[in-house]
Amino acid sequence: MSTDFTHEYGSTAADALRDFYIRSHRTLDKLMAGEGASLARNKMLGHIERNSPVRAADLATAFGFAPRTITEAIDALERDGLVQRSGDSSDRRVKYIALTAAGREVLSASEPVKKTFLSGLFAALDAEEIATLTTVLGKLNHRLAELEEVYSSNGPATAAVTDQGGGKRSRKKT
Repeated sequence: MSTDFTHEYGSTAADALRDFYIRSHRTLDKLMAGEGASLARNKMLGHIERNSPVRAADLATAFGFAPRTITEAIDALERDGLVQRSGDSSDRRVKYIALTAAGREVLSASEPVKKTFLSGLFAALDAEEIATLTTVLGKLNHRLAELEEVYSSNGPATAAVTDQGGGKRSRKKT
């Protein structure tokens, strides 16, 4: 389905998505802080728990952050006793990161807070609305993946963007 998406309409939808993301992130972050973990820490601790042990490079790839940013986050988690680093017996340069008992406790305490928040949030929608939202967000995520591919292969200066109707628009960054 091809849509003539005006700047005003697109801007409104993008603003609504941005506002929803910021407000929900801020609210959940405050709730989780009461359990000893920010939302960012919860995400990182959860990833480490599911994939343990992991390397800092694995975390940088998973979260799309610069290695230095991940190192600083791991340092803070380690300082707070939530993770521990251990060496690789075959390569002294490699350090693996795993949760400590305290890290598992923080993750365990914060997960119910997250689930309760999400249940309360989505209670505003009926089943049909949730299905529609899931479909729409799925389409946007699929499109985002396509655009990431286009932008990464063409570089940031020029990218060809194909609309859903099959037409081609060219957009050059000035």
